[in-house]
Amino acid sequence: MDKTGSVAGNSQAASWGESRGTTQSGVRLYNERLILSLIRRHRGLAKVEIARMTGLSTQTTTVIINRLEADGLLLAGEPQRGRIGQPSVPYSLNPDGAFGVGLMIGRRSSDLVLMDFTAGIRARRRTIYSFPLPEDIVAFVEREMPGLLNELPESQQRRISGMGVAMPFELWNWEADLQTPPGLLGKWRNFNVAAELSRRFAPWPVRVCNDATSACAAELNFGAGAAYRDFAYFYIGAFVGGGIALNGSLFPGRSGNAGALGSMPIMRREENGAASLQQLIRTASIYRLERRLIAAGRQSTDIWLSPDDWSSFDEPLEGWIAEAAQALAQATAALLAVIDFEAVIIDGAFPLDVRRRLVARTNEYWADMDRQGLTEAVVVEGSIGRDARAIGGAALPLLAAFARDYDVLFKE
Repeated sequence: MDKTGSVAGNSQAASWGESRGTTQSGVRLYNERLILSLIRRHRGLAKVEIARMTGLSTQTTTVIINRLEADGLLLAGEPQRGRIGQPSVPYSLNPDGAFGVGLMIGRRSSDLVLMDFTAGIRARRRTIYSFPLPEDIVAFVEREMPGLLNELPESQQRRISGMGVAMPFELWNWEADLQTPPGLLGKWRNFNVAAELSRRFAPWPVRVCNDATSACAAELNFGAGAAYRDFAYFYIGAFVGGGIALNGSLFPGRSGNAGALGSMPIMRREENGAASLQQLIRTASIYRLERRLIAAGRQSTDIWLSPDDWSSFDEPLEGWIAEAAQALAQATAALLAVIDFEAVIIDGAFPLDVRRRLVARTNEYWADMDRQGLTEAVVVEGSIGRDARAIGGAALPLLAAFARDYDVLFKE
């Protein structure tokens, strides 16, 4: 499977109308993309502020703003009166200006979401399984896509910019950890998910991104990550992964696999006192909690069936938080030895109170570590939660159509 993909839809696309993201009007000029990106980052800006930040003339800025407003991408706010001069009008993104469809393919569940221009989820469909198979994912999307799209009026369906898929790369390498029957995940090796989804369903381009990188993009573009110019990002799902943001932009690396933090080596200490060098993925991942629950006589599926309430997990959860936090503190030290990040952000597919406890415990371990020579950084909670991967997936076509060129994760 290619790490990136963009495939045009077939004749089925005509029944859903042309996408704004693929028509000429959807191919934004650089200055339009720049202004849209600035407004997204600052939530709202007046013309004079935009002109100052971009270096464009007031006249040019006004022409572009008026065009974007006429296209339905911007909304004018209430005039703000200052002490002198004419009142300024702040402009913000119009939630109905564009939409993206996102598919998150996880190791235990998948989400199909319809997202608006400001990262609001308008509709969601979810499926849970023991392990992901290509044919099951395709059947899920085929079954749920029509109802998902019908959540929008037909006129707004024409504003869908495309589909983004957030998924782990090389799923076939994780059979042992997921305890799946041998060979089943090997079906993913030659399955081109972008081509299959585009051929079967989509009237738009389909783009694919690593799931943890997608979650990092969501935090950067729509969450608290926008407050930091540089941060490292952990997303904890069935397996932990990560991403890196540098100079206010996502850094995917030359292969799209930068920030593969789950592969970082850490020292894990077992309950019997034995210590071994392990990848972070084999300590700070939710599948480790699954195994603790099974050992305690519980059903591991409770994790995915009750994603917002783990209050009954008791001792297995407490043990997992301690184990994961210690590993995350070690990984934080290793990251800061390479890049002096402002922040390390931790998020994942768990309830908010679990995230809070995990970050607090990580900070406890981090405070006790030898940090000589390391620049100080804050270890903080993410702001999006379990939807981060799906939102990042749905954002792929929106970023491709409307963001600055260097903000686009993957170009055609």
